[in-house]
Amino acid sequence: MTRAGHVAAVDLGASSGRVVVGRVGPSTLEAIPIARFPNDPVTMVDGLQWNIVGLYDSVLGGLRDAFRQEPRIASVGVDTWGVDYALLRGDRMLGNPLHYRDARTALGVSAVHEIVPHDELFARNGLQFLPFTTVYQLATEPAEVLALADRMLLTPDLFGFWLTGESRAELTIASTTGLLHLPEREWDVDLLQSLGLPSRILPELIAPGQRWGSLLPDVARAVGADGNVPVTAVGSHDTASAVVAVPMDRRSAAFISCGTWGLVGVEVDEPVLTASALSANFTNEGGVDGRIRLLRNVMGLWILSEAVRTWERQDGRPLSLPGLLEEATAVDARTVPLFDVDDARFLPPGDMPERIRAWCVEHDVAPPRHRPTIVRSIIESLARAFAEAVEQAGDLGGIGVQTIHIVGGGALNELLCQRTADLSGRRVVAGPVEATALGNVLVQARAVGLIDGDLENLRELVDRTQALRRFEPRE
Repeated sequence: MTRAGHVAAVDLGASSGRVVVGRVGPSTLEAIPIARFPNDPVTMVDGLQWNIVGLYDSVLGGLRDAFRQEPRIASVGVDTWGVDYALLRGDRMLGNPLHYRDARTALGVSAVHEIVPHDELFARNGLQFLPFTTVYQLATEPAEVLALADRMLLTPDLFGFWLTGESRAELTIASTTGLLHLPEREWDVDLLQSLGLPSRILPELIAPGQRWGSLLPDVARAVGADGNVPVTAVGSHDTASAVVAVPMDRRSAAFISCGTWGLVGVEVDEPVLTASALSANFTNEGGVDGRIRLLRNVMGLWILSEAVRTWERQDGRPLSLPGLLEEATAVDARTVPLFDVDDARFLPPGDMPERIRAWCVEHDVAPPRHRPTIVRSIIESLARAFAEAVEQAGDLGGIGVQTIHIVGGGALNELLCQRTADLSGRRVVAGPVEATALGNVLVQARAVGLIDGDLENLRELVDRTQALRRFEPRE
């Protein structure tokens, strides 16, 4: 371990995907962007669906470019968003995976809770209530479709299957389903039987760092790979990979993985299944090396990006987000309303400015009327939600939070970072922006012997090699 080597990270978010080549060694950590592509859902007659085959084609194209640039790639790893899945019979999908923002996802909630109330579910799976969790989605599947299915593969597991021909379920992504008995880190077969769901569809579990398999010969030829290239299980839930690359001292820090969603939490060793955690709607998700991510989902920059998309449709041209943020910075924070970013109305795609106006009217608050004030209202509301969630996370996890680490695209939003520092009264460290890809890279690099050590060693390498910005709280 005296020189650097290369791995390829496939990082698929809910809005876009990328392929990155990681150059890694004991004193080296570099993410080299190779390909970036949109991940746009498609509205079909039966609902909002992922264009999963088109996304896979983009992944293969990105890997082809990666191997062309660096033929000696030692491993490939895949992470994606959580909860969504495909049902298969044999090697064939029984339809496109449906999007977690599709309206049908909420229909499964009452069906599940009539049999197993949420507090009992929480004691088993440790998850906060989100109406699109996999267990609720499965409850909406037609009985005849479930009867045909012999496997359920979550999104990163589906890509792992297509790359290697091996069906597995990685633990961190499995922990987002509501079907994992978290204290035991095993599938909750009793729960599935209670809900009338077939346990045969659940694949063998695999931990981050284990070998998934090797690129199939046809795949290797398609991407220009030579030899027996392994696919390594990483923290396949994108937040699990992002948290690997948070350069934090977990004894005194909280993290915010900020992109489409804002995942706000702390890292602990064991699930926190208390009544207080249930009441605060916190979730316990699996992390790398058996750690637990105790966090709460906050709606995140989705609200801002949807507002910008609405204005672009109205204007018929692209808008400059940096320009909007600059104008918003000049708006006095005391003059804009704060709204509940976690209100369910903000979950589906649509006209966010109108929904913000409607929320304000319903709550007897003067709505923001101009674009800079709307943007400032979104930033202030997000920063307040982040500050409150950090406070709760520290209390629930028994951690005295002194520093908040913001990673992902939100680390580039200076106004959001500064206002989170101001409203929380804590220093904010912003970066790395590509934390998810870097966490993916680090787990692979350790698995193939380019680096070693525990998560603290990996985070120390991030701290030494990545550009970080600090925001001190202002009065």
